[in-house]
Amino acid sequence: MNLDKSTKRIAKRVKKGFQGYPQISLAYFGASANCATEVVVGYTAEEGATVQEQKFTSKADARKDETIQTTLLKVIERADAKTVVEVAGVAII
Repeated sequence: MNLDKSTKRIAKRVKKGFQGYPQISLAYFGASANCATEVVVGYTAEEGATVQEQKFTSKADARKDETIQTTLLKVIERADAKTVVEVAGVAII
């Protein structure tokens, strides 16, 4: 799957807003606000449940890495997530 297709599909899921659980959250981290080298995916099965996290790293911008974006989409689909939340911007680490 190409980069445009996967990022558009993720954005579409994010725009739907809260639809219930299970929920996937995406947070981007990097050395600067222009380059996210890390993505943390959080999975919440139900309200009040412990969040399970998985981290993906890239040498370049993870938001423009086709492999990472395609993997994120597959994680969302396989988890059968009803809600997808994306933290705006890049948190500096």
